[in-house]
Amino acid sequence: MKNICVIGTGYVGLVTGTCFADLGNRVVCVDINEEKIASLRAGKMPIYEPGLEEMVERNVRAGRLFFTTSYEEGLDGAEFVFIAVGTPSGVDGEADLRYVRMAAEEIARTMKAPLIIINKSTVPVGTGDWVADIISRNQPKPIEFAVVSNPEFLREGNAISDFLNPDRVVLGSLNKEAAEKVAQLHLALRAPIMVTDLRTAEMIKYASNAFLATRISFINEIAAICEELGADVKEVAAGMGYDKRIGRYFLDAGLGYGGSCFPKDVLALEHMALVHGTHPALLRAVMDINRDQRRKVIRRLRSELGGLRDCVVGLLGLAFKPNTDDMREAPAVEIAHLLRNEGAIVKGYDPVAMPVAARELPEVRLAKDPYDLAEGCDAIVVCTEWNEFRHLDMQRVKRAMRRPVLYDGRNIYDPVAMTELGFRYFGVGRPVPNAHKDKPDIVTPALPSGV
Repeated sequence: MKNICVIGTGYVGLVTGTCFADLGNRVVCVDINEEKIASLRAGKMPIYEPGLEEMVERNVRAGRLFFTTSYEEGLDGAEFVFIAVGTPSGVDGEADLRYVRMAAEEIARTMKAPLIIINKSTVPVGTGDWVADIISRNQPKPIEFAVVSNPEFLREGNAISDFLNPDRVVLGSLNKEAAEKVAQLHLALRAPIMVTDLRTAEMIKYASNAFLATRISFINEIAAICEELGADVKEVAAGMGYDKRIGRYFLDAGLGYGGSCFPKDVLALEHMALVHGTHPALLRAVMDINRDQRRKVIRRLRSELGGLRDCVVGLLGLAFKPNTDDMREAPAVEIAHLLRNEGAIVKGYDPVAMPVAARELPEVRLAKDPYDLAEGCDAIVVCTEWNEFRHLDMQRVKRAMRRPVLYDGRNIYDPVAMTELGFRYFGVGRPVPNAHKDKPDIVTPALPSGV
């Protein structure tokens, strides 16, 4: 059993601390937010993550998991300290490291024995060196420490499974002994462990997220072309995915990426590239395509409804993805804002994110269920692919609507089935039944003789 301290109780910190406790370690989670710590001690989770509440309860009851606002309590007897605080976007897209700085300064002032300090937060390349410098300068007296970069690769909604069954564990450090000790901490996960230098480990995180975001924007670009040519992007993606060089993941056309990672990480990587004199044209295109996916919804609805002023539009799903209540950079948030700017009345429903939506979208009328959402709507936009939405009584939905316009922003419904039910159906990169009747047939030219 190892003694571990985790600074920060957001998605990354809370999942990391809880999972390490579940592996048999003693873990103290520290957060300066007194209200959050009080809630955690009372068994109330600050986030929605499947399976997390039960795991926290089990490990608190077993005496392996503790919560405190005190760095002194957190560092008492600790061998490893994970920094897992937020790194939001700054004014110019750079990662705001104020919380990392605060954590490093407090660790320096509080530590009484040698420590291995592990950066779990997503931080710009070079932050490990910067953290080491902060700690050295703020220690009341010199105490040995080492800094290790250990980027996280957790998906919200699947975070526990991702932690316990990782594709790989990435560790970066100038201190090989420290890296080896952190590697030992992860041996129970039975995953490949890559040990490299600090800056390379930090870059792996940004490069990974930027690549995944690029795949999403790529398939959305293909979807736009499919719409013009009458091809079905879902079938195109399936055909591409069978190629082992490509794979099938992150090829779902839709409203673009959101959440706490992809938007800020791509932006931060672009900022790093610019300030160091490179030309990140691809990253800019990825972000431009992602932004335009939300604007396409507005253009389509404006055209279909003859304008949006006083139209009632329902947003089915508000979280940025299923199995989470996280609405950071969620497509629904931007779409709601754009609709309101054009004078539309916006309604919303989400199976989990309603409490968050009440705070984040006060101008949106929140419905009690999908059928209440549909009541009186001129259009519905599917913003989140919650599984329960796939099994709605769509005839009942249509009867409740004033005008049966359905924009399927996640391609969860069959275009032919929805059209047969009487909807004016629009997907992302999917042919609308009969939409190409008025277009001339595409005739394949005859091949020259002898070919």
